[in-house]
Amino acid sequence: MIIGFGFGSPLTALLMLIVTGFLSYSIFKALKGMRDERERYPGQHYLEDKEELKRKKREFYYEQRQRAWDMMREYNLTDEEIEKRVEDEFR
Repeated sequence: MIIGFGFGSPLTALLMLIVTGFLSYSIFKALKGMRDERERYPGQHYLEDKEELKRKKREFYYEQRQRAWDMMREYNLTDEEIEKRVEDEFR
């Protein structure tokens, strides 16, 4: 969202670049701040704590890794074929 080239003098273009860059940065920081505040004060939107979420992600990772090893042993598949099969199962 940076506008500034092709409008008038180089000074005007530079000013427009600085202003739009500052606006983009401000919007980004505001949205990031809202997300951080929602995590800091979760309220009803936050279902479980971060440690539980981390544990579930780790468990999912280990399950997928085990499934890949099993498929590799059972079907003698390459990594690409295993990834394709796993993605097909999710669809």
